Amino acid sequence: MRLRLTVPVELFAIGLAFLLGMLVLFLTGYPPFSALWALFRGAFGTRNAIGQTLTQATPILFTSLAFLLAFRSGIFNIGIEGQFLIGAFTAALFGISFRGLPFPLHAILALFSGGFGGAVYALFPALLKVYLGAHEVITTMMLSYVALYLTSYFVNYPLKAPGWVAQTEPVAPSARLPRILPPTQLSLAFPIALGLAFLVLWFLERTVPGFSIRAVGANPEASENRGISVRKYQILAFVLSGFIAGVGGGGEILGVHGRFVDGFSPGYGWDGIAVSLVGRLHPLGCIFASLLFGMLRAGGMTMTRVTKVPLDLSLIIQALVILLVAAPVLIEQLLARCRKPRRSEV
Repeated sequence: MRLRLTVPVELFAIGLAFLLGMLVLFLTGYPPFSALWALFRGAFGTRNAIGQTLTQATPILFTSLAFLLAFRSGIFNIGIEGQFLIGAFTAALFGISFRGLPFPLHAILALFSGGFGGAVYALFPALLKVYLGAHEVITTMMLSYVALYLTSYFVNYPLKAPGWVAQTEPVAPSARLPRILPPTQLSLAFPIALGLAFLVLWFLERTVPGFSIRAVGANPEASENRGISVRKYQILAFVLSGFIAGVGGGGEILGVHGRFVDGFSPGYGWDGIAVSLVGRLHPLGCIFASLLFGMLRAGGMTMTRVTKVPLDLSLIIQALVILLVAAPVLIEQLLARCRKPRRSEV
């Protein structure tokens, strides 16, 4: 039941995905080597490029950890995006309010308020799952759209700042997370996400609640027979998952945007699900997978600017990585959960 990370398999699949991506570039009439060089240079070639890559990787790392934690309890929390948005919105409201609080207290409380918002929003589908049997894939997905349109309504109407852009007032300076690599947007949220990855690993490997979560995910029937409450630990995993997603949303607002902007997330929650699977559902794997996706996002823009390659081709490489690495893992996990444990004959 220990968490395992099989690095060679992932590296081979990622390398194969890049080779297939180069083949797609060649077949569509673009220079594959020049495009690939521009992608790497745009991701790691300069100090600013590295900052941009890490900035892009930060929210994806948060959301991938959120999905991983719920998945380890046997829960498919597809609603990470909604919890991320609610956390971002809650953190923005806290950052706008309570302007008398000093730094860093204001920033810490605003970030935790984002986590609290995400946790509360995850509690609804958790209770529906364990007490009413509602499937979490359906409820969390629907609640993601509720979060999307609810936050959009507030920033377009009652909480809209003056101007044409649908956004709130800026948060107080005391609530902002400091930039750690100026002039890039890389903020303190990145080391927080890194620390959280190691904290999740320690929690799952070294604590009784973490072991119970993994036990429930591996075999709920056997866990119940051994006195481990499946309901209790699935709710705990769901709420912790929402908390991490909410902290990620808060970190994006307090560290990058400085206010809640309608449509600021290009789908960080959905990307986090893919990144978690690419990282083999391991916290350390999520770190490297989020850096890979951050590289593709940041480097893809440079590749488009320098070689005129459409940005969509960078997304094709992302899709190939997911297909070659994540799909077999997901299928394997689904089949394992569908198999009922065989009862020994008496």
